[in-house]
Amino acid sequence: MEHTWQAGLRTQREECQGVELDVEGSFPEWLEGTFISNGPGQFEIGDRTLEHWFDVLAMLRAVRISDGTARYTNRFVRSEDFTVAREEGRVRRGLPGTPADGSPLGRLYGALAGGFQDNPSIGVARLDGKLYAVTESPVGIEVDPDSLETVGRRDLTEGLDADVTLGHFHVEDGTQWGLAASFGGESSYTLFRRPPGEPPKPVTRLVYDGQPPYVHAFALTERYAVVPEMPFGVDFRRLLLGVPRGGTFLDAFARRDAPARFRVLDRTTGESVAAVPAEPFFVYHFANAYEDGDSVVVDCVRFDDETAITGLRLANLRSDDPDLPRGDFVRYRLPLEGGRADCELLCPGPVEFPTINYDRYNGRPYRYAYLAATDDGSLPTAIAKVDTDDRTTTRWSQPGLHPGEAIFVPASSPRSEDDGVLLSLALDAPADRSVLLCLDAETLTERARAPLPHRLPYAFHGQFYATANPTRSMA
Repeated sequence: MEHTWQAGLRTQREECQGVELDVEGSFPEWLEGTFISNGPGQFEIGDRTLEHWFDVLAMLRAVRISDGTARYTNRFVRSEDFTVAREEGRVRRGLPGTPADGSPLGRLYGALAGGFQDNPSIGVARLDGKLYAVTESPVGIEVDPDSLETVGRRDLTEGLDADVTLGHFHVEDGTQWGLAASFGGESSYTLFRRPPGEPPKPVTRLVYDGQPPYVHAFALTERYAVVPEMPFGVDFRRLLLGVPRGGTFLDAFARRDAPARFRVLDRTTGESVAAVPAEPFFVYHFANAYEDGDSVVVDCVRFDDETAITGLRLANLRSDDPDLPRGDFVRYRLPLEGGRADCELLCPGPVEFPTINYDRYNGRPYRYAYLAATDDGSLPTAIAKVDTDDRTTTRWSQPGLHPGEAIFVPASSPRSEDDGVLLSLALDAPADRSVLLCLDAETLTERARAPLPHRLPYAFHGQFYATANPTRSMA
């Protein structure tokens, strides 16, 4: 018998265009725009089953909401990785957990030539009025915002001394704040800002040896950027030696000979204001950060070690008794004038995919965070709302339903921080289909749901782009 979470880890090849959905309940009258998310679509290439959750070929899924109606579209992203996979049945470039097809010499040549995968499965981004599917890669894949058809490519490293840019970034007053990475004997992360319609402008550069910390995302306050320097990362010498024999990113991922720290950077001058030591940690995602006197408060999902990434192999996630890495929602307080980071538990895990009222509160004191929580199996089973003032948690769940990341959409004239709705694309395993949920963000009561015509694999990250003001809704 298949467990409910296992259905969210299976391929869906069907693509739909503009399918009108039945809406149960009603969306708020002010909710006008497009919910779009990115994540896994196809788990096999040729006769090979991909090894890791981050290897899976990307699929976009979107629901356009207007006048209380909902229309659904989904499409695979036609990256070069996807095209070669479909047309030739082979892995073009090494993926995080699956080696490239080909001879040992061919794999080595690809690695030495800087051949990065372009399968953009992390999220979506609007830059200069265009929509891109993105990941940790040199390129963004441009897609049509209505049909989701792939229409072009953009070199996201242009103007930067870097190999890749991160899939997670911030937008503030229309300006993108991001991190670009270079890998090799000397590795680095470059903090940059990209005003609308202009080339990126480097702010500062952090330099490491051949095993830099793995960085998936970073946090912003009004004055600072906070970069996690985890004691885990890819040993690029080990990776290069292993590639000809079929070694992967995960095979070279190990503990670094370096302390765990949070690096606090001045966004104006680029100065490293503090390097705050902490107990070993692994962080994918930040909820928020803000300044509080002579310290910086950072809220994030914290794991103990590198099993946060090695534990996401598909064989484990699909098993009847998965050993799911446990991430807790915590608050770090970083003293800027000396001392270690203090860590306080806000919500025990497993939880992930933290979101907030991003447009109004990112980088500022805030009260509410929303997370996907897991009670059993390998996929989330509840949406949790954490009150960071009262230190209380409210939950919404339904048997057999696996909710995705909850995107906060503020009301048109909000009365409070949590006046709005949460949109979550969920797997309804008993019905063998997915469903768009709309919850009241204040009470976590269900306002509406729109069942999709088929089941989708569990997604990663999304955005809601309002028709009137298509701003970013999460980092």
